[in-house]
Amino acid sequence: MQPKKSDRQRSFLCPDLIDQLDPRNHILGLAKAIPWQVFEDSFHPLYAASGRPAKPVRWMVGLLILKQLENLNDERVVEIWVQNPYFQAFCGQQRFTWKLPCDPSELTYFRRRIGEDGVRKIFEVSVTLHGDKAKEEQVVVDSTVQEKNITFPTDAKLLTKIVTRCRIMAKLEDVKLRRSYQREVKKLLRIIRFKSKGRKQGEAQRAINRLRTIAGVLIREMKRKLPPEALEAHQQSLDLYDRVQRQQRSDTGKNYSLHEPNVSCISKGKAHKKYEFGAKASVTVTKSSGIIVGALSFPDNPFDGHTLPAVLSQVESIVGKRPTMAICDRGYRGKRQIGATRIEIPESGKGPKTEHEKRKARERFRRRAAIAPIIGHLKSDHRMMRNYLKGRIGDSVNLFMACAAFNFRKFIRLLYFLCLKLLWHIFRPNVRPVQACA
Repeated sequence: MQPKKSDRQRSFLCPDLIDQLDPRNHILGLAKAIPWQVFEDSFHPLYAASGRPAKPVRWMVGLLILKQLENLNDERVVEIWVQNPYFQAFCGQQRFTWKLPCDPSELTYFRRRIGEDGVRKIFEVSVTLHGDKAKEEQVVVDSTVQEKNITFPTDAKLLTKIVTRCRIMAKLEDVKLRRSYQREVKKLLRIIRFKSKGRKQGEAQRAINRLRTIAGVLIREMKRKLPPEALEAHQQSLDLYDRVQRQQRSDTGKNYSLHEPNVSCISKGKAHKKYEFGAKASVTVTKSSGIIVGALSFPDNPFDGHTLPAVLSQVESIVGKRPTMAICDRGYRGKRQIGATRIEIPESGKGPKTEHEKRKARERFRRRAAIAPIIGHLKSDHRMMRNYLKGRIGDSVNLFMACAAFNFRKFIRLLYFLCLKLLWHIFRPNVRPVQACA
């Protein structure tokens, strides 16, 4: 059911919570600048007309923003909301309360309710707060990897998980297995652990092959013995287990996780981390102001140059203006023009160019390097280092919210410096000018 609206009037004897707090606080300044009615109007059709009243939209959107802004998880942001009156005022609470705003799981249901389009609306609001500064003609585009919450995949790990899950499935459906292989699997894992290097690598490889055989035996036995209704319910999981059990080292489109089957293996050429397991994310930043105006997550591992048409179209739909120049690194080599947008990529420096053109190109690509620390802040400060949200929709939701939090944080710093500038003009000392001697 649609959330109830509060129609309580302010009174002198019982002031609102926001009137009792420090108006210079950065969270309150951001709360006054965000147009909350936009979210009320956008999410209104997602609620039914009858049933139990839902939590207020501003509560839920405010909790999502605070979570990414302060780098917290769902459980922690709800706990701090009870302790922090500024968090409560940010979410529109009119009285300080000791009760939890919602169960942490309700944030998951709310993200599922609004979907990718609703989270994109929050990101668009974070861009529009900056006004004309977000409408620059030149943008910087770069890609990164948003890693999923999975362990480093190995054959032994995946096959062991398949054996364990098949045993759990058999116990759940009351299926008697011919053999559980529990003791043998434990012995094989000990061999793999201590003989994977040195002269006894062949013994460890034979243990992995035996583990693969055991996993295949259990999968086929479950398919034979499960009742028709249970087989239909578990068919998707069994097919996934079968693909993982059969895949080889040189196969393409491999599965690297059982609970996140859409994870891709991406290599970005990092010396400290050769492979990253997650989804490719593209980030678009304005050249001068450093505002994130585009964020797009891609399934699989597409070539960076092939992602540019979708990236530029998204920037045009959010900002309302198509950039005339996109500055990229050499990973985007290929097309030099996409629609009305020119693609600039670093060159060798040789060719018929004047010194002025070379100097402008050097300045342009030095500025392009500023997107690297922005991506670093997204990962270290706004929960993009490890994505805990499930599925491909979770990739887009986490990316949009991280970029929105970065823009909100940038707007908070802008408010802070404007306040300092205003105070300096008000309280600056009256310095008398020095008169020149005749």
